Amino acid sequence: MSLQDDLTAVRRNLDELTRKVEQLEQQAKRQKPATPSASPDQSRMVTIPDTPYDNALWTDTDDEGLGARDRRAP
Repeated sequence: MSLQDDLTAVRRNLDELTRKVEQLEQQAKRQKPATPSASPDQSRMVTIPDTPYDNALWTDTDDEGLGARDRRAP
């Protein structure tokens, strides 16, 4: 394949890509616009305190991916 053939193929592919993008843009314009999302339901919101958690909560827990606290990781 010659350089001229390569350039012709690239131009053809670029033209096809341009046509496809234009089609997508037209389809997007025809789509019904998305409705703005409603504000979050305040009754389902949970406040997380800034105070540190009680260390007793973590007794007998494993560090994810590291195993038990009293053993060394592999």
